[in-house]
Amino acid sequence: MSIDPKTLKLDTNGLIPAIAQQHDTGEVLMLAWMNPDSIAETLRTGRVTYWSRSRQAYWRKGETSGHVQRLVEMRIDCDRDCLLMLVDQTGPACHTNRRSCFYTRVEEGGETVLTKPLKE
Repeated sequence: MSIDPKTLKLDTNGLIPAIAQQHDTGEVLMLAWMNPDSIAETLRTGRVTYWSRSRQAYWRKGETSGHVQRLVEMRIDCDRDCLLMLVDQTGPACHTNRRSCFYTRVEEGGETVLTKPLKE
């Protein structure tokens, strides 16, 4: 399984956004960045590997926390400028120890931090 990186629309830093979604519930877990090498590593190993923009290094999800993402399926959007990673997430996906990084709801009058995981 492979993707020809020349067919993807990477940004000026050679990166593409990747959305991680729990494969069996549809829960959106997080957004991170990938480059052609991290995509190839993910497809080769089945363990999702991202590119950390802050550390300028590869980041295999769960390597230090144990909160692993196992790749179930990878999809490319119609414009070929975003990836969808259907994953089996072990533990929380967010570095704040929440299941999802999307725990702040924007509503009239401000924002609300949700204490429970997002539902489908």
